Amino acid sequence: QVQLVESGGGLVQPGDSLRLSCAASGFTSHYYTIAWFRQAPGKEREGVSCITNSEGMTDYADSVKGRFTISRDNAKNTVYLQMNSLKPEDTAVYYCAATFFTQCNYVLTAEYDGMDYWGKGTLVTVSS
Repeated sequence: QVQLVESGGGLVQPGDSLRLSCAASGFTSHYYTIAWFRQAPGKEREGVSCITNSEGMTDYADSVKGRFTISRDNAKNTVYLQMNSLKPEDTAVYYCAATFFTQCNYVLTAEYDGMDYWGKGTLVTVSS
């Protein structure tokens, strides 16, 4: 059974850090581009970060550049999102998703509708 399972969310204070994990099972994730999206209550889904399959090229939304880092451990079939200097506006449900498409800057846009697999999400709440 193909699955993407996110973990690592939680309640943190502004300025804190979290590391989200996206564990793949039922398929070999390193053949895929993996992207993180988030959706806050009442807002549209937003592409956050992306990492391509073979070359591991990355891209980030402007709102998280310099604070978030995406990485992958192919041996563990897992992609990570290290989130530093968290802000209240980072509060959202974070989802990971997989696609064969390798143009990260397009995968993160609302126009791209080709993700093959989605996880169910993990909630990140940043509040004092």
